[in-house]
Amino acid sequence: MVHCGGIVTLAGATGGSTEGTKAKTATVSGYVSDSVCGTKGPAVGYADCTNKCLVKGAQLVIVVDQSQAILTIDNPDVVKGHECHHVLVTGDINTHTNVIHIYSLRIL
Repeated sequence: MVHCGGIVTLAGATGGSTEGTKAKTATVSGYVSDSVCGTKGPAVGYADCTNKCLVKGAQLVIVVDQSQAILTIDNPDVVKGHECHHVLVTGDINTHTNVIHIYSLRIL
């Protein structure tokens, strides 16, 4: 199995707030996975597994490159169709709940 590896890139974190919680706007690189497969999701051949987990109720997540931190995506429609892709996303990250609201996505 070949792992699609990763690295955290936080560029220009600025203070922001989302629904009364502390959130920071940041740009992060990582892989789109699901909450069941987590860090295994970015591996080659896991796209089918990820899609099966999503059908069973798993949530879409970003596995941050370097740290392998998992950020739950609160607006998953933005990344649908990009399962197991390496992406650069910008959004508000709630550091207490590890939830990201994505504003922009670019395939790397």
